[in-house]
Amino acid sequence: MRLFNRYVSARSLTVFAGEVCLIFGSVALAAFFQNTPNLAANIWKIALVTLICQLCLYYNDFYDLTVVHSNRELIVRLLQAAGTASIVLAALYFVMPSVMIGNGIFVSALFVFLVAILGWRLAFNHLTGSLSLEERLLFVGTGEGARKVARQILNQHDFAYRIVGFIDDDASRIGERILNPAIVGTPADIDRLIAQHHVDRIVVGLSDRRGKLPVEELLRAKLAGVRVEDATTTYERVTGKILIDDLRPSWLIFSDGFRVSRITRLMKRTIDLALALVMMTLAVPLMALTALAIRLGDGSPVLYRQERVGESGRLFVLSKFRSMRKDAEQAGRPIWAKDGDDRITRVGRVIRKTRLDELPQLWNVIRGDMSFVGPRPERPFFVEQLSRAIPFYQQRHAVKPGITGWAQVKYRYGSSLEDAMEKLRYDLYYIKHLSVIFDLTIVFDTVKVVLFRKGAA
Repeated sequence: MRLFNRYVSARSLTVFAGEVCLIFGSVALAAFFQNTPNLAANIWKIALVTLICQLCLYYNDFYDLTVVHSNRELIVRLLQAAGTASIVLAALYFVMPSVMIGNGIFVSALFVFLVAILGWRLAFNHLTGSLSLEERLLFVGTGEGARKVARQILNQHDFAYRIVGFIDDDASRIGERILNPAIVGTPADIDRLIAQHHVDRIVVGLSDRRGKLPVEELLRAKLAGVRVEDATTTYERVTGKILIDDLRPSWLIFSDGFRVSRITRLMKRTIDLALALVMMTLAVPLMALTALAIRLGDGSPVLYRQERVGESGRLFVLSKFRSMRKDAEQAGRPIWAKDGDDRITRVGRVIRKTRLDELPQLWNVIRGDMSFVGPRPERPFFVEQLSRAIPFYQQRHAVKPGITGWAQVKYRYGSSLEDAMEKLRYDLYYIKHLSVIFDLTIVFDTVKVVLFRKGAA
């Protein structure tokens, strides 16, 4: 299902809802047994503890079922989150003693909900591991697009999918393994395979459909209650990005999304201005210290100004705190920054990891060159190169670039052509589903990226 314009699996949502109830119930139970006066009046304090614990679990990727797949990983991340929550609550109670429910209540509840969450998650994993609860998928086509989607499903555990196999025109290939699943039949076998394997969904991944699409078989399947969808749609739901490898312009034209109303643009601009003004005011001391550190460490200039490509291809000058040596591009031509770049100064490594180098871009947001959330602005030299090599690359300029974005919070720092393609997949997804709520969830995730220092984009 889609929540705040992000696809969330029913498994993740069920796990999350169950653990909210367990944490809230554990704290309420501990308060009850310690005879807390006016327990009903303290419900908001119990809710606050629950919220902090859930944030700590979320920021430890506890609800990424692909990451937290083994029992060892489950226990380690649960203990890390519990430790973080304990520290945060201790600090909160020290600063604001009035929000404390009672002495020792959280410590009592901690053991209860650790055991409860561990037991709930192990039981849930065992239950959902049953094949009867998995949705069975049949792939029509064996091209690279179909393989890419199938590979993603096999490597991911958020969605309860099981691949029955692949359909291919060549009957002599039946039994040939594509990935782990094999080719199980031709288009003429679709009806039989649906009945035999109780197929729930057919994913069409044909790179060339002219004269090859088994229209009659797919129509019968759809009328029989089987979902039939394009591989691009499946990939979008499973990954939160758009498959551009075999993407047809017609899919972009006729699919839902890729439309931003005037009201959304106005709200987005209002929030951009408010956030930028507040953050710039609060960040003045940090900006002054950063400028001083750069000046003492590597001299002037403190700011680095560079031409970037903005909305509709319009050029603008982006400002950042300088994190590289002054002679970083001595050759006179742009050089793509890479992870572990030896041109980055000692101060630069710190400010790039903590995103302090991005703070001057708040002025670009106020000017209207950028938004708070959007695709990362790129230099004209690289835009020209990437537009020739990557299909639909220019479409990322349909909206204002951003300080942070969907690609920045979902993908590591990268400097290769494949990295640029991967970020474009995320950027196109963001443009398709752009909304104010989606922007706010990305800002929320950016905090996690900064706290855990996953790298600068």
